[in-house]
Amino acid sequence: MSSSVSETEEVRVASLTPLKLVGLVCVFLALCLDVGAVMSPAWVTADDQYYLSLWEACWKATSSENWQCNSTLESDWQIATLALLLGGAALVLLSFLVALVSVCIGTRRHFYRPVAVMLFAAVVLQGCSLVLYPIKFIETISLRIYHEFNWGYGLAWGATIFSFGGGVLYCLNPKNYEDYY
Repeated sequence: MSSSVSETEEVRVASLTPLKLVGLVCVFLALCLDVGAVMSPAWVTADDQYYLSLWEACWKATSSENWQCNSTLESDWQIATLALLLGGAALVLLSFLVALVSVCIGTRRHFYRPVAVMLFAAVVLQGCSLVLYPIKFIETISLRIYHEFNWGYGLAWGATIFSFGGGVLYCLNPKNYEDYY
């Protein structure tokens, strides 16, 4: 009797719950958004005369058609922002790979906690970079024209939010939800 109960419980634990599947999708979306944010040329834009990405700052004089660009990797705060964001993206990639491997093999339950911990660590790193960026931008760069934080910055926030959602979903105990599925 006890052996049939343990076999049934192993089958239940080994099944992939919809919560974990949605968590895997969240981690995948976070990874895609991280890639988009890092590659984005538009973290800050100002009219049609200035744009700032994680890699370069470009501006155009009103009387000229040529853009002048400088690397942003000369400023400490911009290097720190990039390093924190890339560190978070690396953790999201690693957690995605671990979660994907856990779907392919039968002992998924052992991987839930490490995936959640990596995702929450990525949220902390990326959150720090996304708070640091506008504070230091406003403190160090004075633009005399209207400027806004653009879609690249928004993609990074989206990646952070999806990472947090995936971490929460991987924290949920599957034993409490097995009866519903």
